[in-house]
Amino acid sequence: MATIKDVAKDSGVSIATVSRVINKSPKASAKSIAVVEKSMKALGYRPNANARALVSKSTNTIGVLVSDVSDPFFGLMIKAVDDVARKNGKQVLIGNGYHNATDERNAIELLINSRCDSLVVHSKGLSNQELIDYANEVPGFILINRLVPEIAERCIALDNFKGAYLATEFLIKNGHKQIACIGSNQEIEDSVQRKDGYLQALKDNGLTTSDNYIEFSEPTDIGGEKAMMNLLAKNLPVTATFAYNDFMAAGALSALEDNSIKVPEQMSLVGFDDGLIAKFVHPKLTTIRYPIHIMAEKAASLAIMLAKGEHKSSSVSLFNPTLIKRMSVSKI
Repeated sequence: MATIKDVAKDSGVSIATVSRVINKSPKASAKSIAVVEKSMKALGYRPNANARALVSKSTNTIGVLVSDVSDPFFGLMIKAVDDVARKNGKQVLIGNGYHNATDERNAIELLINSRCDSLVVHSKGLSNQELIDYANEVPGFILINRLVPEIAERCIALDNFKGAYLATEFLIKNGHKQIACIGSNQEIEDSVQRKDGYLQALKDNGLTTSDNYIEFSEPTDIGGEKAMMNLLAKNLPVTATFAYNDFMAAGALSALEDNSIKVPEQMSLVGFDDGLIAKFVHPKLTTIRYPIHIMAEKAASLAIMLAKGEHKSSSVSLFNPTLIKRMSVSKI
């Protein structure tokens, strides 16, 4: 494998000149650039990324931490970050955290050690203090879908409580009083906030419910199917259900279909996220739009600006959820 010394010898210039060309120094002349690039191509030389990083203090990469890259929700988030990264001449390095503190910590450490000067982090497992420490260490550190008061200016979040409130309120406005909730069993703030939004909407409209009307399961289509089967087994007078996300709603829809319960004629259903699946189930799913693409674009842009020292935010960016009306809710 060719080395920088081989390139210098082949092109007839000094090692320092080759280094200037590799690191795109303005001191490199057009002639030097031409001969060095020709030699690198002929010898098959590839500059060492870590060595370049030591010179430039950056690898031109944006680090992204997600829960699970196979989840379409996080696929949209990564795509948005990548769009911003490419416009800024950068590439994306991805880590999976699986909402687990150890996995998230290991992934963030790897991204930092890989000299990512911009980080967009979706963390649910780490403590507030650890995230504060990382934010203090990495100037371009941005936290998405979580609000930590001490670093609020570095947070991009969604009002999950309001989204669940809107979903439940919409069902109430359509005449529903016996409303169930299918929640996520993950021990993260999103789960609590969406359950609380559902309960508060009931309370504000003079409705009461019991724990029997709430089922928790994995936030997947299979989890949603299990949760709905459990609700049906209780034989409750439920006319509508709010689901933690669209995948759980899709699973619930499948369980209802298997039991010959028509949606929305016999059971109205509202999801959360407005993912692709919401448009392709039948009936099309009424849901709460989670603007993850816009949020991720803003997070990536802010991370890059902060890393350059070009921008300082003064307040948290809290995005509003919106109700998307489709065909899965009817009046009673």
